[in-house]
Amino acid sequence: MLSLRRRAMIGGALSAMASILVGAFVLLSSIENNVLDRFDRALADRHSQLVVALSTTANDPTRLAERVYDPAYTTPYSGRYWQITSPDGQIFTSTSMFDAALKEPFGAPSTLTRRSIMGPAGEPIRAVYQKITLEDGSAWGVSVAESLAALTAERQQTRRSLLLAFVLVGLLGLAGAFLQTTTILHPLDKLRRDVAKRWEQDEDLTTADYPEEVAPLVDDINELLARNRDIIARARRQAADLAHALKTPTAILRNELALLAAQNHDMEASVEALDRVDAQLGRSLARMRAANSGAAANIRTDLSNSVARFTRLFTSMAERDGKTVRTSCAPSLSIRMDQQDIEEVIGNLLDNALKWCNSEISLTAQKWDEGVEILIEDDGPGIPEGQEREALKSGGRLDSSKPGTGLGLAIAIDLLQAYGAKLNLEKSAKLGGLAVRIFIPGKLRTVAPQKAAA
Repeated sequence: MLSLRRRAMIGGALSAMASILVGAFVLLSSIENNVLDRFDRALADRHSQLVVALSTTANDPTRLAERVYDPAYTTPYSGRYWQITSPDGQIFTSTSMFDAALKEPFGAPSTLTRRSIMGPAGEPIRAVYQKITLEDGSAWGVSVAESLAALTAERQQTRRSLLLAFVLVGLLGLAGAFLQTTTILHPLDKLRRDVAKRWEQDEDLTTADYPEEVAPLVDDINELLARNRDIIARARRQAADLAHALKTPTAILRNELALLAAQNHDMEASVEALDRVDAQLGRSLARMRAANSGAAANIRTDLSNSVARFTRLFTSMAERDGKTVRTSCAPSLSIRMDQQDIEEVIGNLLDNALKWCNSEISLTAQKWDEGVEILIEDDGPGIPEGQEREALKSGGRLDSSKPGTGLGLAIAIDLLQAYGAKLNLEKSAKLGGLAVRIFIPGKLRTVAPQKAAA
């Protein structure tokens, strides 16, 4: 569906074009009619001059040329002509007619008659004819004609001028439509920005900051924001309460299994099953938390602080095993993810890297393509080529020689998907082992999390 801005622009443009076309047609028709009327009035004036001259030379029409003073009448095919038809049918013409004659209208009307006909040189001309009766009672046919070339040229010039003027008016109309659309939609743009800002700051919108037409929508948004905050807060509390409630029973079960193992009972399968239950619960709780934060919150987390904390924690853990942790993070780097979510992702991935590396792991975070890229590498055995997809499956474990449930990577993927982020498994170009590359977009793009695996 078209946006309001595009609809307003298209509607304004079509309205402006329709108005301009109708205006241009009406104005051009009016101007051309006025030009033709002026042309006909000039012909009528010359016709009157010829009639006056005829009234004084009726006895000798050959002297008529001396009475009509216009050089154009003496130049052959000049485009300006006159013709007199005597009562006995004899025709007298201007020198400009050369040896041609004008066709008179049928019936020889006694009223002034205007026509467009072909001239002596084959060009279109405009002719005025009237049968005149002099004082002596003699009837004469009087014709005056002029080429339409000048009229056509004037019309073309008028059309070009009007076209240029209306193109300019059209551009001004489009600019006006764009300015008007921008001005009208500005409150909606402001509302969109303020909604994101108020969500982050946990504040309501101020109705007085918007036009009265938008005020009811602002009130509804305030109510919706408050309701969403309450829903999200309640869901996160329930997830936290559920996690806390499950910790005690699983801790009791783990202690009981430890006691049985101390009595030489084989509890390895049971402990592994309990570990898997804990991991699945952790994954489900992480999904629940992400669904109620990534899908709705426009929050920001200072990634630099999180990386600094992980550097201290994993450096201490790595030194106990004689390993090295190297980190590099751009200063003041922030991302659109909940702090708990991104730290759980990085923690799981660093834990895997430390578990599988030989002597060194590396974490790099930097701005990249309108977002943030996090790269975690190790010098371990990596993943055999072609088995990356298997490793990304829920609980997928390509090597069971190390302890674990195989759900750490799946939990990280679930959390990242809730924010529209991506995770790829590659071969590390720097350390030779596994490289986990994460891209978190700068603009929030949420993806509904998938259902947990049974």
